[in-house]
Amino acid sequence: MGRVMAVAADDGHRFSKRVGPAIHLLAGLGVAGDAHCGATVQHRSRVAVDPAAPNLRQVHLLPAELFDELTANGFDLAPGDLGENILTAELDLLALPRGTRLAIGPSAVVEITGLRNPCAQIEAFRPGLLAAVLVRAPDGTLVRKAGVMGIVAAGGDVAPGDAIAVILPAEPWERLERV
Repeated sequence: MGRVMAVAADDGHRFSKRVGPAIHLLAGLGVAGDAHCGATVQHRSRVAVDPAAPNLRQVHLLPAELFDELTANGFDLAPGDLGENILTAELDLLALPRGTRLAIGPSAVVEITGLRNPCAQIEAFRPGLLAAVLVRAPDGTLVRKAGVMGIVAAGGDVAPGDAIAVILPAEPWERLERV
């Protein structure tokens, strides 16, 4: 079981999000008041390709442990800086299979759809950060460390301190890929 460390949202298409005392998740849409809220894709680059595509990136979850690692490597970061909606702790998000459901707080459920694919904006935010969140495993495969994306399966309020329970999908499990 994990827990929520911080929550953030922003009504504009900016890289970082504003931290607040709580966010409200809307089933099938995302974070109320966030620029990426919607049933169809809301990220500008993806809207340009297919504005009718389903929004598989309604909620961005990021492990706080990544902040610890990046801080140790000289990056000064705070919650919301990397555009995450939910900063988690004690939960290995990147190891979870596609379709995992996270029961967060009293009623919200987020289903993980895939990995966040960091873009050039992260490099513009902090030079060198892109290379720090896109690394090569010993076998040469690319490891994306910038968190996971999900859709809201059940709405509700989410606040720092809320518990996060993991509900694994039926096997066979699918590895997380970028969405």
